[in-house]
Amino acid sequence: MSTTQTRQHSPDEHPDRPDGPERSEGSDAAGAFGWLRALGPRGRRAFGGYALDSYDFFTLPLSMVAIAASFGLDKGQTGLLTTVTLVVSAVGGALAGVLADRVGRVEALMITVITYALFTVLCGFAPNYETLLVFRALQGLGFGGEWAVGAILVAEYASARHRGRTLGAVQSAWAAGWALAVIVYTLVFQFFDADLAWRILFWTGALPALLVFWVRRHVEDAPQAAAARVASPERGSPGAVFRPGLLRTTLFAILLSTGVQGGYYTLATWVPTFLKTERGLTVVGTGGYLTLLISGAFLGYLTGGHLTDRIGRKRNIALFAALSAAAVLAYTQIPAGANTLLLVLGFPLGFCMSAIFSGFGSFLAELYPTPVRGTGQGLTYNTGRAIGAVFPALVGFLSESWGVGGALVFGAVGYGIAVVALLGLPETRGKELG
Repeated sequence: MSTTQTRQHSPDEHPDRPDGPERSEGSDAAGAFGWLRALGPRGRRAFGGYALDSYDFFTLPLSMVAIAASFGLDKGQTGLLTTVTLVVSAVGGALAGVLADRVGRVEALMITVITYALFTVLCGFAPNYETLLVFRALQGLGFGGEWAVGAILVAEYASARHRGRTLGAVQSAWAAGWALAVIVYTLVFQFFDADLAWRILFWTGALPALLVFWVRRHVEDAPQAAAARVASPERGSPGAVFRPGLLRTTLFAILLSTGVQGGYYTLATWVPTFLKTERGLTVVGTGGYLTLLISGAFLGYLTGGHLTDRIGRKRNIALFAALSAAAVLAYTQIPAGANTLLLVLGFPLGFCMSAIFSGFGSFLAELYPTPVRGTGQGLTYNTGRAIGAVFPALVGFLSESWGVGGALVFGAVGYGIAVVALLGLPETRGKELG
């Protein structure tokens, strides 16, 4: 165990401790960037990594048409590539959550980043569909854990007053990674034949591995998390989150994650294919439409983060679940030939489907006590992701008869499930993480 894991601090020695009154209510907390100052120097160093996680995920949706052509796949088979990634991510997320509680947030984060970067690169070397399916499944092990562990790491440094907008700002890096993937995709597919271009795009997934060296040198766990690993005999126990007192929370949190991610990943997986196959857009044209979608996503993450602190976690999720469902229905039912309207509606679609995620990191972290926070958040978020993975696969199979646009309406069903799940969960805005 490293010295950064075992070193203890008193409150006086830890000026950037997030739960002190000076940090949450003092002058440092004021202003547009008060949330960033409130993190303190150690918290700010823990702030990052989601962009590269996002980049590695979107290498697949952007390459799906080329992969299908290379291996002669139908839409059901290509949809299965995303589904298996998300299903296996449930296992990876649960394991990473347990590791985060047992060995530390930072160590678990490094393991997840190395795993998803390695297998993203290997996807580019896959000689056939079956091998690609296996590599993509193994990529899901790391992909599943990175979000939960990273969110917990930042949440434990953030003040209760600013936790929602802090995690919303962190989540906005997902849009940045998505944008970077679209830029690289556009360039690579312009200069290389499609059979090679999709492989090159996966090979660029090695970039996140470089993050590990910086994390190991500069980032450490928040002091309350380090203390909980030493003091609690139940740390990292999967059974603890299913015991009386937490069972109801765990079940409804899984249902919430299922609905939100079922809707989101349906759109993230199939919109690029929808634009190319049913709207007839070129690679450059698809990139242009996705740019507006991603711009909306970036602002949605930031806006949702502020709203979740102002109106509460549950109200923010319910608001944007309803708006996301409406945006999906509007976007996919635009008449053929009305591509200008499709372009305009991309912005509100990206905005709403991303703003709903802004409160997730803070909400799930606040639902569990410190000794099992990693386990609870990793298990609920990623189990919901695995169940929600049925939605992209269903769209793939139904699109053969309904068309991709018609089948995408199932994304709206996911958002309806999320609203129902909120009925069984408490409001946690302003909760201190002890």
